[in-house]
This record gives sequence, C-alpha cells and structure tokens, in this order.
Amino acid sequence: MTVANRIVLSSDHADIAMRQAIAEHITARGYQVVDIGPMTSESTHYPKHGEEAARMVASGDCDLGVILCGTGQGIMMAANKVDGIRCGVCMDTFSARMIREHNNANMLSLGARVVGMGLALEIVDAFLDAEFEGGRHATRVDMITEIEKSQAGAKSGIRGWFS
Repeated sequence: MTVANRIVLSSDHADIAMRQAIAEHITARGYQVVDIGPMTSESTHYPKHGEEAARMVASGDCDLGVILCGTGQGIMMAANKVDGIRCGVCMDTFSARMIREHNNANMLSLGARVVGMGLALEIVDAFLDAEFEGGRHATRVDMITEIEKSQAGAKSGIRGWFS
C-alpha cells in the first residue's frame, strides 16, 4: 500500500471556502496539507494555480493534489500540461475512485460550482482512499506516458526524425 502524506491544494479565487473545508477535512484524516492558495477572493487566474500545484506533485514535493475552479475543467487542463501529471475532474465518488485505481491519477480536480460541499468531501475521500491496481492498467498508464514523452520530442522538432 502506497501512503500519500502530503497533499497540495489550490484553487482560483471563486473556490476558497470549499478548498479550506477540504483542507480541514483531510488534515483531520491525518494528511499534511500544503495549501498554496489563493488566500483572498481577489480575482486570479486558474491556469497558474493548476500549474503550481501540478509542479509540486510532479517534483515529489507533494504526493497528491486536489485543485478547484468553477467547473474543475480549466484548472485540470492546466495541471495536465505538466509532465507526469494525471489529473481528472470528478463529480461523483465512483469516478474519483476509478481515476486512482485504473488511471493512477495523482491529482483530482473539482468544480466548486458543480458539486456541493458534502459531495466534494466524499469525492476527495474516495480519491484518497483508492489505490492504483497496476496490472493491465499499468500498461495503459505507460502508454499515456509514452504519448507525453513523444510530445516533448515534437515540441523540440525532433519527433518526425525518429518516429
């Protein structure tokens, strides 16, 4: 069993209350929370918060991440641009469990305008309680990683030379 201890949390300005409730909830469960904000409701941009949280997970500074924006979609898209990040938006506990068990997700994205507070906490619990199953799912996750690696080559202009 892999134990995640450090969880990074981030959101945009619209989702501070839900993020803080999640922080309290998972701290009570024994996790160390790294809340990188924002701490005020001053308008901000979700891509920078998604990227910052994703870099903390990708670097190993944090084990997992939970990020929020209005729909969960935009901040998830930003996080998934960071190499090594597998983040999914979940609106139910089944999906949250499956992105960990089958897709080895290391980040969860929530839409604070889509799910209520109680459901958000249940989704976070399902995500944190699930473990990657490996097996045939590892092969598929490896295939996703290969796509990610091939994009690095495409960005530098060498992919076409070696494929």
